[in-house]
Amino acid sequence: METPHWLERTALLIGDESIGRLGKANVLLVGLGGVGSYAGEFLVRAGIGHLTIIDGDVVDPTNINRQMQALHSTIGMTKTALLQQRFQDINPLLKLQAYEKFMEPEDMEALIRENKYDFVMDCIDSVTPKLALLRVARRSGSKVISSMGAGGKLDPSKIKVGDIADTKECKFAQSVRKRLKKEGIRKGIIAVWSEEIQPKEALRLTDGKNYKKSFYGTISYMPALFGLTIASEVIRRLGGLRKNPHIKVQ
Repeated sequence: METPHWLERTALLIGDESIGRLGKANVLLVGLGGVGSYAGEFLVRAGIGHLTIIDGDVVDPTNINRQMQALHSTIGMTKTALLQQRFQDINPLLKLQAYEKFMEPEDMEALIRENKYDFVMDCIDSVTPKLALLRVARRSGSKVISSMGAGGKLDPSKIKVGDIADTKECKFAQSVRKRLKKEGIRKGIIAVWSEEIQPKEALRLTDGKNYKKSFYGTISYMPALFGLTIASEVIRRLGGLRKNPHIKVQ
């Protein structure tokens, strides 16, 4: 298959064979907030061929500081529908499935089992639904990469990638790791996290809605950098490109 003209500069860097691999790849992306919106964007612009996106949330004014689809003109619109339109405008030939809802664990299990995704990208920012996705993906044997907490962070140089067992200085990762351990899952998930220590004054407690008991303040670029890092790992692995030699996922 001939490389599309709009991908000629990507092909110049990684070659037509890798472009072909990415075009055949099938990826699941769950969570379309600050991390997931950018992870999806970079994936689509690299030429991924099949993509499923899931998020049941709508754009809120507080999303504008960090989420790609969040504008004053899009407040109240569903994040999934906005990105579906954007992604297919980038690549009209993209085979895209979009689900505008928060999926129950049994629905997620059925989806992963039926589609046999080449990679599952977890960009959920609430612990309970994140655990449900990671548990299903891990037990299905799917390759999975998961974003830890980008909130309360400012220093891009502190971002790390590795097995979830190696995460540190991230309270969100600590909570996820502890609860996965109860499920018998201790390793085998690629994680993206930051080793920067979060300031206590950046934390705010909530009423517990949408699975969130608290949240940290965020800066515009950190969620995007997490998304970039996730997309980079997925693109390189699916495209048969060089893997990061420092990352060892057991």
